[in-house]
Amino acid sequence: MATNPARPVKSSQVKEHLFAWEGKDKFGKTVRGELRAGGEAIVNATLRRQGILVTKLKKKSYSTGKKITDKDITLFTRQLATMMKAGVPLLQSFDIVSKGHSNPSVSKLLQDIRGDVETGTSLNQAFRKFPLYFDPLFCNLVGAGEQAGILEDLLNRLAIYKEKTLAIKAKIKSALTYPIAILGIAFIVTAVIMIWVVPAFKEVFKSFGADLPAPTLFVMAISDFFVRYWYLIFGGVFGGVYFFMQSWRRSLKMQQTMDRLLLQAPVFGDVIRKATIARWTRTLATMFAAGVPLVESLDSVGGAAGNAVYLDATIKIQTEVSTGVSLTVAMQNSNVFPNMVTQMVSIGEESGALDSMLGKVADFYEDEVDEAVASLSSLMEPMIMAILGVVIGGLVVAMYLPIFKLGSVV
Repeated sequence: MATNPARPVKSSQVKEHLFAWEGKDKFGKTVRGELRAGGEAIVNATLRRQGILVTKLKKKSYSTGKKITDKDITLFTRQLATMMKAGVPLLQSFDIVSKGHSNPSVSKLLQDIRGDVETGTSLNQAFRKFPLYFDPLFCNLVGAGEQAGILEDLLNRLAIYKEKTLAIKAKIKSALTYPIAILGIAFIVTAVIMIWVVPAFKEVFKSFGADLPAPTLFVMAISDFFVRYWYLIFGGVFGGVYFFMQSWRRSLKMQQTMDRLLLQAPVFGDVIRKATIARWTRTLATMFAAGVPLVESLDSVGGAAGNAVYLDATIKIQTEVSTGVSLTVAMQNSNVFPNMVTQMVSIGEESGALDSMLGKVADFYEDEVDEAVASLSSLMEPMIMAILGVVIGGLVVAMYLPIFKLGSVV
């Protein structure tokens, strides 16, 4: 009777657990550690191949943890660069960082990468298995560092790059979040006044038996509209914001349109343009200093800029550079870089210090963003207070005008 051959079990179907182990190496020294595996037998076999005789083995409970953020990856990069510069072996560095991290999700990620490296996979290939957290720029720089034998130097450069990029993103978010939050709160407060407060005044005004002022009638008409169609107003506002954000996130055409509009926006557009140029030049300086060829470096630069306009420009620049056109001329042809940037790049190309000049441009524009955000913060506060004063104050005055009129008649 024929039987069906047993199907091989896929590795993705095997549930892995975290095991804490203790044992003795080939010199009789007691060693400890942690290992992710599908079972105790796999842990024993893995450690035995490393010359370790396991004496204690215990499965540890593992919590899911929070979402891994850019800040987590930046902190990990800085810690790994510091430890490798201090001479700590790579695998031991991963152990120290993963055990000391407060987010279990990061610890799991680092243990998975450590496991790949331990089995002979190169570090950049291990990072490439997690593209959600390590972009091509990160992996390319790590790969260049491994090939040239200067991994600790490139990790340090990469850590500086990610720290500066994270800082500039945080500044832009803070500049945009404050006015949006205030305007959102103002809308909710206005809606509460229209739905609950104004109708209470309306009942009082009915007993006056006199004509009401025009501002009061206007506010009461708006209040009646809010009371009657409040579900449509709130549903339209919150639904519109939700669908707008989803389409912005998923539609490439929508992203390109919004990126162009943001660059042309009054006040904020200049800040976003400077931040984008700072990221673009910082990324190219980091890649070029690592020894990555210019054409290959431009592969990562466009995406790192974070703006579709500069991504399209970078693709055009890369095409021209690959045909022999100088970087300066290609950037001038793109029409998205100020004259100062192209002049600095020209000097860098002529002097053979392109990475240094690009770094200086990035430093300049990062300082410009710092000053612009500080100016915006000091300017936006009085403007927002004035808008809120006019809106809320106007509502209050409109509702009290009949009372003032009644007092003057009496």
